[in-house]
Amino acid sequence: MQLTIPDTIVQSICLPYNRIETELLKELAIGLYAQELLPFGKACELAQLDYRQFSQLLGDRQIVRHYSHTELEEDLAYAHYRE
Repeated sequence: MQLTIPDTIVQSICLPYNRIETELLKELAIGLYAQELLPFGKACELAQLDYRQFSQLLGDRQIVRHYSHTELEEDLAYAHYRE
């Protein structure tokens, strides 16, 4: 799937041209995740960020993580493994 953004919109975005696509992907990932339309792992993938980076971005935006019981268990196992 490809999304088409009119040139007039792209030109109105207050970012250097080479950062626009990256930032739009992050914003889309954040928005879909915040609305619970995209799971965390897929939102990371869309934003092109790793788990830690996307978690930090959510924290910066004060967006609460949506945890399922399974995700919590995976996070705890990962944290225990890293010790």
